[in-house]
Amino acid sequence: MTLLTRWPEDQLFRDPADRRRAVEAVEAEFSTTLKSLKVDIGLVEMLERIYVPLASWLMEFKRRRPGPLVIGINGAQGSGKSTLFNLLEVTLSSGFGQRVVGFSLDDIYKTRAERQRLAADVHPLLATRGVPGTHDVGLGIELIEQLRLAHGGSVVKIPVFDKSIDDRCPMSVWQEWFGAVDVVVLDGWCLGAEAQCDAALIEPVNELEAKEDPNAIWRSYVNDQLKGPYQQLFGMVDLLVMLKVPSMAQVFEWRTLQEKKLAERIRHLHEAGQPDGLRIMSEAEIRRFIMHYERLTRMMLDDMPERADVTLFLNENHACDQIRVNKPIR
Repeated sequence: MTLLTRWPEDQLFRDPADRRRAVEAVEAEFSTTLKSLKVDIGLVEMLERIYVPLASWLMEFKRRRPGPLVIGINGAQGSGKSTLFNLLEVTLSSGFGQRVVGFSLDDIYKTRAERQRLAADVHPLLATRGVPGTHDVGLGIELIEQLRLAHGGSVVKIPVFDKSIDDRCPMSVWQEWFGAVDVVVLDGWCLGAEAQCDAALIEPVNELEAKEDPNAIWRSYVNDQLKGPYQQLFGMVDLLVMLKVPSMAQVFEWRTLQEKKLAERIRHLHEAGQPDGLRIMSEAEIRRFIMHYERLTRMMLDDMPERADVTLFLNENHACDQIRVNKPIR
């Protein structure tokens, strides 16, 4: 496949020689890591056309402001947020000498017990992690503040959530970041989402809302969370990058593919005689699960491509075929 997309020429910073050195540094030091990400285009071409220019653009933005840069990545389920973070981490660290640390909204889910209390006190659907209201927003805000203030002798503990048990891991096994930070990357499927007007909540968007939330209690609670606590967290992001999937149908297809890959992983673990503790969802279960996300996902597919600082449009083959810079650096 030939990648036709190029970073907008008028937003290329640093001279071509700098970008070439960055490409060579990333390719030489991290090629094994990058190849393991299973991208569907050539490594060097991908770096030259998208990721090194993107990193260069981010560094130009960082140069104009003090302190660590906080980058947000928005993308629907299965869009490739983790892959984009890995590519940015490699490119910014190896190509531009930055100290990069990242975490996900998934890492700051409320504990299982906290969500069960929400399910009992507010609405049963809040037992399912994912929607606004099921994250520990205060923990996320505190974490970004700690990383912004990190220095040579500091240690910041980053939470770990174990999806196989649907609960946060004890602090003793959280990841640790040592020293100062240049770039913080936060990713999440609803990162940067805005609340809807109350009238928009009346009509259900799918069977889950119609049958399990007929009085709009659950979706109203989610919307209220977006209006308040989440905006403080999202406001800490300096630049937002969106991975724009083609459609809601594609979200289901890619999420199903993720589950198939997980099933393959479990099969290999079993063949090796290793326990896994993981459970595979059926297609019906995946469809119901995605219904929890559908309202906000559809809204973000409509409005966020023009709100994000940078939007990477993905085609049905999961490749980027258009780049839009909505807030050019002048």
